Amino acid sequence: MKAATRRAPWHWLLLAVLLSLAAQTAFATGAPLQFRISEGRIENAFYQDGPIAAHLLLSSGDTPRALVAFPAGNSGVGLWFDEVAAPVQWTLGEVKGMRVVEHGRTLNGIVAKASLAGGPLRLHAAVLGSVRVLRNYQLDHAFPPETAAPLQLSARSASWKRARLDGAPGYALTLAVENGRFRRAGDGTLVLQHDRAGNPLRIRLTALTGETPLTPFAQGELLDDRAGADERSRNALRFLAYREKFLAGSWRFDTYFGRDTLMSLRLLMPVLRPVAVDAGLASVLARLSPAGEVAHEEDIGEFAVLDHRRAGEGDSAAPTYDYAMIDGNYMLAPVAQAWLLDDARGREGAARFLAADADGVRRGDALLRNFLFVAQRSAAFAADPVYPNLIALKPGRDAGQWRDSNDGLGGGRYPYDVNAVWMPAALRAISRFADSGLLDAYATPAQLQALRDAATHADAWERNAAALFAVKLPHDRAVAQVRDYAARIGVDAGPALASLGDGALEFPAIALDAEGRPVPVLHSDDGFALLFGHPDAAVLARSADSSLRPFPAGLLTGVGLLVANPAYADAGLQARFGSNAYHGTVVWAWQQAVWAAGLQRQIARDDLPEATRAHLREAQARLWQAIRAANQVRTSELWSWSYADGHYRIAPFGASAADADESNAAQLWSTVYLSVEQP
Repeated sequence: MKAATRRAPWHWLLLAVLLSLAAQTAFATGAPLQFRISEGRIENAFYQDGPIAAHLLLSSGDTPRALVAFPAGNSGVGLWFDEVAAPVQWTLGEVKGMRVVEHGRTLNGIVAKASLAGGPLRLHAAVLGSVRVLRNYQLDHAFPPETAAPLQLSARSASWKRARLDGAPGYALTLAVENGRFRRAGDGTLVLQHDRAGNPLRIRLTALTGETPLTPFAQGELLDDRAGADERSRNALRFLAYREKFLAGSWRFDTYFGRDTLMSLRLLMPVLRPVAVDAGLASVLARLSPAGEVAHEEDIGEFAVLDHRRAGEGDSAAPTYDYAMIDGNYMLAPVAQAWLLDDARGREGAARFLAADADGVRRGDALLRNFLFVAQRSAAFAADPVYPNLIALKPGRDAGQWRDSNDGLGGGRYPYDVNAVWMPAALRAISRFADSGLLDAYATPAQLQALRDAATHADAWERNAAALFAVKLPHDRAVAQVRDYAARIGVDAGPALASLGDGALEFPAIALDAEGRPVPVLHSDDGFALLFGHPDAAVLARSADSSLRPFPAGLLTGVGLLVANPAYADAGLQARFGSNAYHGTVVWAWQQAVWAAGLQRQIARDDLPEATRAHLREAQARLWQAIRAANQVRTSELWSWSYADGHYRIAPFGASAADADESNAAQLWSTVYLSVEQP
């Protein structure tokens, strides 16, 4: 940030004029989508209108930020300021869309008015480019030096603008102040200060991207009349859903994630219109690896250019895909079954959907490729059900399923959900497809027989894999563990201890370690079995009891269902699952929705004793009480908690300096309550 001040050249002045004019331009798509979400010290403003989609984030407090993320190319611009002695406060005003054409190049974005109380502010960095670069900068304060943008400075404005690394249209950011000025400190740092101390700064922020826009769904194309009325969830879903793909979450994940797409499609399927389900499922099939693996995340836009440069492949912007995650590989079949075989709306066009192609590859061929991948990997454990034949994380990886932080599985190598739930669910779905006739146009007779043979492995996987993950603790030990852990983290152990009864405690481990030993962390992934499996009455009772007990005996708190509880592990493992860990003792909105939908699915079964269904209804009531208690953060990615005076209180994840990261204000799979009915 030490570039010398230069007179703004004519094209910058022209751009300023064009921005002013463009701010008045609206697109012929009806009223723009605009909504705001405040969480802790962060104000989020979302704007979508035709080719413009932008998420503005203003972070108040002692470490101020201002950034804008664009779904187009997963791009963004951001300003980070040095820590201030006294907290500052942003107040957001009007936000408008704008479109600028300069030298034949189109840039889309927003202009926003805001005021800032406090300061002065010392600029730490301006970062323009891929959201992946901004996201990495947020974590470790470093960005590729070749992405640095030159500064154009005047007394009342600071502007950064550059082309994409491959010469394509790039990014622009301007911060202008009406009643303040920019100056250089003695060390060259850029300082923004008031003209007159005590008055809030009046600021105009302009942010633009040249990346290719996505195509939003029209208002009536996304949800049908059965969808819930919650406006915040509807708005978040509209901002994240496009014809090309669904975005995982904003601001940090403004692009395709395979697992997030599949789970969100499955949960939203009852209320999504067919064109939306088709689009989401097609985006997954289009990104399969040659072997049939589901892509976890894509690198697009300038981040793809960076990938190719590192690989010595020049300045190509061709997308690159991450296939490091393993759970999406086994989710695809049951989600495809739910749409193409079980849902009447999907069945109607199933053959047409599979016959359609993208880039010369028929969707049916892609789906078959995944099925053959799953079938091949089911054989070893079915023949010899020992832990080394389970599905393990890929070599050198600490994560491989949705708990994709380094400590998410507590050092485990064989995840519970992939092996005990997803593999058998995938095999049963593949059997349905093989018998449906839908694959006849894509598979040879030998391939169809291979799929049918593999489908016979489902029961063996479900029974034998689950047994390897079983944790059973004597009652006295479980009581002691809960009492000691509650004292360690400062919560009341009374309700938890009372819920343990007088028998042994049983639950499935979150994973097995490299030697096949269970990692004794209680977790929420049993919800997948409720949503995709057919557990017997005894397993259902055990699952509901172990998970929906009060924390720290179970997972239930006054602000939601935790995704992990390490009370039954040793102290070293407990420390890795704290309330500031990304997959620790925190609440993820979509995991609660999985449980809610799963319980409803099991309660509707007609082959269960009435006593079992009554037991599940009691558990369902406790779960929904916890869900309702966190309604204020319902579209967030996750949240944490504090505890005082016998009560849990919501703590936005990322508000504390000790938190591993921060939560997205709009998360795709947190909108799924639009289809999950409250009993």
